[in-house]
Amino acid sequence: MTTSTPDQTSTPPPEGVRILGIGASAGGLAPLEEFLARIPPHSHMAYVVVQHLDPTHRALLPELLQRITPMSVRQAAQGMPIEPDCVYVIPPNTELSVVDGVLNLARPMEPRGMRLPINVLFSSLARAQGEAAIGVVLSGMGADGTLGLQAIKAVGGLTAVQQPDTAQFDAMPKSAIAAHCADIIAPPGDLPARILACIAQVPATGASPGPSGEPGAAPGAESSPLTRILRLLQQRTRHDFSLYKRSTLNRRMERRMAIHEIDTLTHYADFLEHNPQEIDLLFKEVLIGVTSFFRDAPVWEYLAATTLPALLARQRRDHHLRVWVVGCSTGEEAYSLAMIFVEALEKLPRPHDFSLQIFASDLSPDAIATARRGHYPAGISSSVSAERLARFFSAQGDGYQINRDIRDLVLFAQQDVVLDPPFTRLDLISCRNLLIYFDQTLQRKLIPLFHYSLRAGGVLVLGSSETVGRHSQLFAPLQSKLRIYLRQDNAESRDMRLPVKSFPPLTWIAKELPVPPSPSSARTGDNLQAAADQVLLQVYAPAAVVVNGEGDIVYISGRTGKYLEPAAGKANWNFHAMVREGLRTPIASALRQAASQNEAVQLQGLEIPLPGGTLQRVDITVQALREPTALRGMTMIVFRDVAPPHVAPSRKNAKSTARPPSRDRELRHYQDEIQALREENRASREELQSANEELQSTNEELQSTNEELTTSKEEMQSMNEELQTINAEMQTKLDDLSLAQSDMRNLLNSIEIAIVFLDQNLNVRRYTERASKIINIRESDVGRPLSDLTTSLLYPELHDDALTTLGTLEFSEKQILATDGRWFTVRIMPYRRLDNVIDGVVITLVDITATKELEQALRKDLKS
Repeated sequence: MTTSTPDQTSTPPPEGVRILGIGASAGGLAPLEEFLARIPPHSHMAYVVVQHLDPTHRALLPELLQRITPMSVRQAAQGMPIEPDCVYVIPPNTELSVVDGVLNLARPMEPRGMRLPINVLFSSLARAQGEAAIGVVLSGMGADGTLGLQAIKAVGGLTAVQQPDTAQFDAMPKSAIAAHCADIIAPPGDLPARILACIAQVPATGASPGPSGEPGAAPGAESSPLTRILRLLQQRTRHDFSLYKRSTLNRRMERRMAIHEIDTLTHYADFLEHNPQEIDLLFKEVLIGVTSFFRDAPVWEYLAATTLPALLARQRRDHHLRVWVVGCSTGEEAYSLAMIFVEALEKLPRPHDFSLQIFASDLSPDAIATARRGHYPAGISSSVSAERLARFFSAQGDGYQINRDIRDLVLFAQQDVVLDPPFTRLDLISCRNLLIYFDQTLQRKLIPLFHYSLRAGGVLVLGSSETVGRHSQLFAPLQSKLRIYLRQDNAESRDMRLPVKSFPPLTWIAKELPVPPSPSSARTGDNLQAAADQVLLQVYAPAAVVVNGEGDIVYISGRTGKYLEPAAGKANWNFHAMVREGLRTPIASALRQAASQNEAVQLQGLEIPLPGGTLQRVDITVQALREPTALRGMTMIVFRDVAPPHVAPSRKNAKSTARPPSRDRELRHYQDEIQALREENRASREELQSANEELQSTNEELQSTNEELTTSKEEMQSMNEELQTINAEMQTKLDDLSLAQSDMRNLLNSIEIAIVFLDQNLNVRRYTERASKIINIRESDVGRPLSDLTTSLLYPELHDDALTTLGTLEFSEKQILATDGRWFTVRIMPYRRLDNVIDGVVITLVDITATKELEQALRKDLKS
């Protein structure tokens, strides 16, 4: 059963504002804006944004996000209270978390490139909000956010991930999806509506199923839709969830219903009947398993310092410890036990012969498959010390691979602790955060089961929210606070026996199906020809065996007792273990030779000792089989006895027992071959030893180089993400500046005033279209001095007056006549920037021809 969830699962979320955490990295600004733009202004939730930022660069994120949402956007500060309809943004070079309803800022402990601030936020939300926690992962590189989403999902919260094909960098969304911790996968613009729909659909925390199976009814009411769902689960998966807590089942089903926008259990039961794949997804939802290495540090410290040394110190003949991790999920807890066992062995005085076997079981096949692979993301560095990472793991790809010596200590198995027989003769059982999902009936059954499985003096470790309940006569507390118990062997506990009917018959769990007898065997005796052939083969055919590629005997013909005999010890049908001593070496060499050629290999005149001290000479044929197809890859070995040569009667003297010269030559030949083989073996061994030393040296150098490259890669990736964020912010600023420039140009052209902007060297910086009709200026003249330009104004002092204004900061205003008869008011004023720095002059030319003409007309009227 996959139930390694955080301890907060049983604690309802605190009352207060609901918080939605958003994590993004490289390429995350655009989806952030798209996400926040789709949130209604009065959603009554708070939004906390964490993005990978350059720790040395001032963040522009609050200003950029404020433009696209009516909600208040603030940069987070230490102790800042969390208010609804507000957005809080992480400052640079900090880790942001939620503690006691306020924002908490901390300096990162990890070096740059190893920081995972999104996981920090999401994990704090899981602790603080429980089932009300919501986490969203958007575009980014790496895997930050995956472990945090797992923590939120474990406590019953809601998780959402940006659809990878809509992300500029899809590593973070893909990592979360691969970890099976995403409830909603959608483009960033669709995520708010999907999340709000789920929140509106799922009833308040703690609601129980109603009498008709709908949310809101009494917990004990019998529900027809719920019964249908449990029956469908049992038919599909063989596992009965009827004894699970109804609140847990309802919470898991409500999450699936919200995702599919189904409003009642009746409709969901109908949906399951027509969608078997949804039954599989619901099964995985119920089996949500989130664990971590060395979770709940005080428990592991006590196990390493007290429990394991006490178990190892026991004086008994069997120095083999057996441990069962129930509900192992993806294996972190089992591997943690293996690591502290190895560390405990190092503290024992040498020599010792202790060994360990950990049985780790879980109901989820996916979790077991992950545990068997033993590959974990780089984020485990937050829970595993650097010393343990270096010793028990190997860096591989973007994560860590458990070392073979630790992997070999753990045996993973898919098992239902409720239905399947338990492991027995155990020294320690770890069953943490499993019982909280079962009702009292099932809990009362499992505690005696654990007592039955443990040896005398065995230890039981439970989760922080679990106890042995009424079975205090079975287990005595070693550490009540840590939920560590010692098996009792008193009179009351001895009277308790494990009921046989607790588990299904063995035929239900058989690994292999019985093979029915062949119907042709009954007819064989009725066939005279076949029976005669069989007798002839048994009597006159030579003895032979057929072996497979590994040397295991798959078929025996005739009497082979003179050539083969069972090896002592455990039954072993391997040919090399059964063949008699005089034949083993020649046949092994012939098997290798026959495998590489089509012709049979003949061995003649081999001798084997018989009872009574006599020798039997035998000829052997070794033939690799390639036809028929059923025998392809196998080898036949045929034995033929050789009759001893007839020896005429002679006088009994010393010469009658003399060894023939041919035997001496054969013996010398064999001795020469043995000597040559020894020399070749010695030379090969020396070469291999030399090559092995070189490979070890090269491996150490490559490992060191790989560690350096991995560190550099992580730092470069982190800096790249930060630069991507800065680049996105700068691009947004550039877009704003481009828009402002367009606005300014349209404004200047719309007021119909000739304006020329000059820099401190009186070079043209900008001008309006109307100014180009008075001063001969074109686009290519930008940057040219004012003195190089010609104008239609009768104003030779224009350059000198502009220079005077720049030096004295005094305005200059004159009425100037143009060559075409028009009059202009020419005003020269300093160009003052926003930071109050003079950076040139501005010349405005206002056409006052009409005013001059009216003035002249009035003067004429006055004179007349």
